[in-house]
Amino acid sequence: MNHLDLQNPSIYQNESTDKHGYAKSILSIALSAVIAGAAFCIPIASPVLAGSENQADSNATSAIDPHAMDALNRMGGYLRTLKSFQVTADVSTDNVSDDGETIQFSSKVDLVAARPNRMRIEVTDDDGHRFFFFDGKQFTIFGQIVNYYATVPAPPTIAEWVDALSDKYGIELPLVDLFRWGTNDTNIKKIKAATDVGPSSVEGVTCEHYAFRQEGVDWQIWVELGEFPLPRKLVIRTLTDDAKPQHRAVLSWNLAPSFSENAFTFDPPADAHRISIAEIPAQATNK
Repeated sequence: MNHLDLQNPSIYQNESTDKHGYAKSILSIALSAVIAGAAFCIPIASPVLAGSENQADSNATSAIDPHAMDALNRMGGYLRTLKSFQVTADVSTDNVSDDGETIQFSSKVDLVAARPNRMRIEVTDDDGHRFFFFDGKQFTIFGQIVNYYATVPAPPTIAEWVDALSDKYGIELPLVDLFRWGTNDTNIKKIKAATDVGPSSVEGVTCEHYAFRQEGVDWQIWVELGEFPLPRKLVIRTLTDDAKPQHRAVLSWNLAPSFSENAFTFDPPADAHRISIAEIPAQATNK
């Protein structure tokens, strides 16, 4: 996967430089890429998920709790009804070095969206401070600390824009699959096990805790109970890596955000340097 890093004028990088994995969106991992077979998960101490992989395969149908699947679909349906919202995520991600040592990195994501055609994302971490702007006409990424930015024409809707960034530039934006969950039945069917772990609380919000399994992947999600079935926490870990690196995100929501019309349009500082976004090489696109 490719990664944008505005610490350098050239913002096309290969996977070996993707130290923190910011090209992987939080919910893209948890709600889409995981469903499609990404390699992040978290093991669950549950009778439903216990046993060997062969047992899990042979008992796939009985291992799926329909209530857990219904909860995911209800959550996705509700998210697609939101016209404007703000969601912030406190994220921790394990990075495993070549010698097997696990180092944990933290970041914060702040996303404001106004459907169908406006979005702003801010990502803050130890390495920098990046902004992503979409106003229905242009997409801009801005590295505030290094003062570099790049702007390209964009399709007219968020959904088209997200697909174009992924296909053309290899950019996976944080949290964008809030807009996609539940729209692809084929991916949903790849879940091999699902269980309702039970009631839980995430930062004082009453939730129901669910666990899911795919081939090589376990993941958990905490969904708010009541009339607002919002995802409040995600924990994901890969089982195919001996180190089992973990990805964790805690989400906070504002369903009535206040913003001005120019909040989604980038106005570059006078001393900012404009650079270009390199497209994915043909060999990478064909993989």
